[in-house]
Amino acid sequence: MNMTEWLKNAPHAKKPMPILSFPGTQLTGVTVDALVRSGKLQAECMEAVANRWDTLAAVTLMDLSVEAEAFGSPIKFSDVEVPSVTAPIVDGEDSLAALKVPTVGDARTGEYVNTVKLAKELITDRPVFGGTIGPFSLAGRLMDMTEIMMLCYEEPDLVHGVLEKVTQFQIAYNLAIRKAGADGIVMAEPAAGMLSPALMAEFSTPYVKRIIEAVETENCVFIYHNCGNSTLSLTKEILDTGAKAYHFGNAIDLSKMLTLIPEDKIVMGNIDPSGQFRNGTPDSIREATLDLLQKCKGYPNFILSSGCDIPPVSPIENIDAFFAVKL
Repeated sequence: MNMTEWLKNAPHAKKPMPILSFPGTQLTGVTVDALVRSGKLQAECMEAVANRWDTLAAVTLMDLSVEAEAFGSPIKFSDVEVPSVTAPIVDGEDSLAALKVPTVGDARTGEYVNTVKLAKELITDRPVFGGTIGPFSLAGRLMDMTEIMMLCYEEPDLVHGVLEKVTQFQIAYNLAIRKAGADGIVMAEPAAGMLSPALMAEFSTPYVKRIIEAVETENCVFIYHNCGNSTLSLTKEILDTGAKAYHFGNAIDLSKMLTLIPEDKIVMGNIDPSGQFRNGTPDSIREATLDLLQKCKGYPNFILSSGCDIPPVSPIENIDAFFAVKL
């Protein structure tokens, strides 16, 4: 499939593309803990989601602990919540020197590559996107998010050293996901949304760009995700990544972002995953969706989505209500 052409025509399909995978546990009867350890269960979960909801594309889990675990980070697992990193592993030059670049397949990365392969066999009526973390967001998990923000000023060479190793691995990992058959990749770089334009231009954008340039083809395209609340002021740096599509969180007014993004770039978002999908009601999510559609209806490059990944225990009736709105 020529995904470059598919992406250009995607808004005309009038279908939403929420980041919707984890709630599939409610359809398949497995726990989140079991799901994140098995590519087979993940693919079956994606199939169940695709069978119930008419999404524009299928997307693998947005599990931002996978790559960090491969580097050696300790991870907290739960039956009902997404895994999370519990402690940093890089705090200076010695720990940076000891930081080993993983091999694709280490920890759970092999299962996540296998997810794509199996999902492509099960889901044949729409594209399948793999999910990965962005370089600065991964570096922040290895170093602690508060620490990395200070170290960007105090020890920039240390941060760049981590980013070099992270980027080396992310290129190999994203290439493996492409080789497994992914039609595209959703790269989540939320931590970059906390940076100033100058810091983002130094510590995020060039590394994202390197990954995209190394991996993207006309048959495998990148969607860049950033749910930070400062993205409106980071538009230039975000566009400089070179991605063909951008996915934004609910912290911003998406209609304002659409005025800043060229029409040849796709913009996706941004119904609140926590406030609406998880904690809203069918009526409130319908109202929020209709309101967003009204605000963004004049933009031909807009695709309706969630603001980030939809939490695992979000009520199914809320998700149903979102898809019931006519685009």
